[in-house]
Amino acid sequence: MSIKTESVSLSFGNKSILKDITLEVKPKEILSIIGPNGAGKTTLLNMITGNLSDHSGEVYYDSRSLNTISIQERAYIRSVMSQFQNIAFDYSVMDIIQMGWLDHKFNMISSDLENYQNDVIEECDLQSLVDQKFNTLSGGEQRRVHFARTLLQLWQPPNANDQNYLLLDEPFSNLDMVHKLSMMRSIKKRATAGTGILMILHDLNLAYSFSDRIIILKKGSIVKEGDVQEMLNEDLLSKAYETNIMIDQDPINIRYY
Repeated sequence: MSIKTESVSLSFGNKSILKDITLEVKPKEILSIIGPNGAGKTTLLNMITGNLSDHSGEVYYDSRSLNTISIQERAYIRSVMSQFQNIAFDYSVMDIIQMGWLDHKFNMISSDLENYQNDVIEECDLQSLVDQKFNTLSGGEQRRVHFARTLLQLWQPPNANDQNYLLLDEPFSNLDMVHKLSMMRSIKKRATAGTGILMILHDLNLAYSFSDRIIILKKGSIVKEGDVQEMLNEDLLSKAYETNIMIDQDPINIRYY
């Protein structure tokens, strides 16, 4: 039970964007994809979510080809937080959060879901913002609202035991340190409960502090994949980012110079 890509490649015209990408997002694990700008990280995430389908190779959700899974069904399996999510209309914070509600074939919203919604609002520190208009919020506040929406989408009816996944593109952008750590604890909590997590990150210290496995992507290809200790290598990172990188091991601190 996992999300897998098998030999996925993508080109636009004569330009190769992704080349022969094979990876696996496993339950109870946090997989982080890192790499320099232009490596193809967001494009890869869009292929895994199903937002991009014009590629070779296959994407599987729990052994089912993504092409055979309807958009509605995908919403039950994976929740996605994109890097850029502009809202054109004058929605309130609560409106945005409740966009994460899924039908689950209920005639009415269950009290369990409402209780979970309230817990998520508190978890994301949004109690004082729920009645505000989304477009009046700061960038960091908007990220927290979208994160709350993705968490709400993960809710399942009582006694359900379906595997689900959380796919995040730069979730910590515009957040202060307190809210970064709070969000990271929320992500770890979901992984511990069984959710498979895929994150795209620029912050190497966060990636190496909180991930179970790391993939380095560069120029559309996987440079290397491994557990954190295996990937915590100055030469490897320096070559990938084409700059000198030093690592302090205890505590982990990655520095550029």
